[in-house]
Amino acid sequence: MSGGGETMGLDTPQRLAVDALLDDPGTRIIVCCGAGGVGKTTTAAALGVRAAERGRKVVVLTIDPARRLAQSMGIDSLDNTPRRVPGIEGGDGAGGGELHAMMLDMKRTFDEIVESHADGERARAILANPFYQSLSAGFAGTQEYMAMEKLGQLRARDDWDLIVVDTPPSRSALDFLDAPKRLGSFLDGKFIRVLMAPAKVGGRAGMAFLNVGMSMMTGTLSKLMGASLLKDVQTFVAAMDTMFGGFRTRADATFRLLQAPGTAFLVVAAPEPDALREAAYFVERLAAERMPLAGLVLNRVHGSDAEQLSAERALAAAENLEEGGIVDQESGKAGLRDAADHGSPGVGDVHDQRDVNDVNDTNDVDGVDGVNDVDQITAGLLRLHAERMQVIAREQRTRDRFTSLHPEVAVAEVAALPGDVHDLAGLRAIGERLAAGVPAAGA
Repeated sequence: MSGGGETMGLDTPQRLAVDALLDDPGTRIIVCCGAGGVGKTTTAAALGVRAAERGRKVVVLTIDPARRLAQSMGIDSLDNTPRRVPGIEGGDGAGGGELHAMMLDMKRTFDEIVESHADGERARAILANPFYQSLSAGFAGTQEYMAMEKLGQLRARDDWDLIVVDTPPSRSALDFLDAPKRLGSFLDGKFIRVLMAPAKVGGRAGMAFLNVGMSMMTGTLSKLMGASLLKDVQTFVAAMDTMFGGFRTRADATFRLLQAPGTAFLVVAAPEPDALREAAYFVERLAAERMPLAGLVLNRVHGSDAEQLSAERALAAAENLEEGGIVDQESGKAGLRDAADHGSPGVGDVHDQRDVNDVNDTNDVDGVDGVNDVDQITAGLLRLHAERMQVIAREQRTRDRFTSLHPEVAVAEVAALPGDVHDLAGLRAIGERLAAGVPAAGA
């Protein structure tokens, strides 16, 4: 699969060829992953817009609870059904690209699994069960499991030639890979099987098993969970009996899909130590799981139009202006007073102290003080430039630490925008920066 990096030199990381990745028909799934707050949602949306406007039929699956993606794409709201995004350039649907977007509704996705794998009466019993309602709405790992479930559903439909996934805003980026297996193991694990045993045995034998074999366990569980909750769990388990085997199977199938050719992971990070540390962990985990890594997207990178002026030189110039301005101002006024006292030419018709004061006042406005104000403004700008150069240097050091550990990872540096992205034009601008792969000067 194309879309790899372009070598740029020993001290510069490989450049991630984003357009080659998007244009490759063999690229069927792009997974944007990384720590929270690094711009995964915006990156996923920008990739979707750019791919669609380059001729791909794309669906973007976001798990972001904020509604920024819908707003930026001009859609009133997103839900569990893909919706066509209007305004895609060249997207006529016939030879041109298309963009659809959706936001994961994890409870609705769980409900769909139940409805598709249980008959009507049993499905209704499961959906009404209090334990199921808690499990489907917020049980640890449910969101990540349902994200993979929905990805598998989208891929099976084959309605799109590219799926872009914005992974959940987990505490750790690694949760996206770990949580589905954990939840699948829970739903298909020994604890559930033990709870299911009385229902499977049935009748008096079942009651005898419950009374003799499980009396101690259920007593303990009743104290921990409460008798009502335990009953809800056992009722849920009995109703879900025919479905449990499928959870781990589907999780494993989607996990294999993520390992397969045609899938590309993009690790998204900001040029900050914590975010890049998380990115490094994820890169190592992807390698351990034999999952295809396309590269690193480094968001919100700063640049300057005057990088040849170092922070040190800018600060030195600012100090010279500030110190020199004060000396020049005082010496200028002193010289003017001496000239007036001695009737020097060039002072004009200055005959008394009042005239000297008038000249001094005029000079304060139009002369020395005016120059000093310019010096102060210039010094302030130089100090701002020095701060910017210090930020750039800090970001470069942070990036260099990452690339020294992972020189094989191609990098696209995305210049920081002056404001938030709130429309397709902003997403296109991000897409252009992604494709360029290096921060714009002055960003």
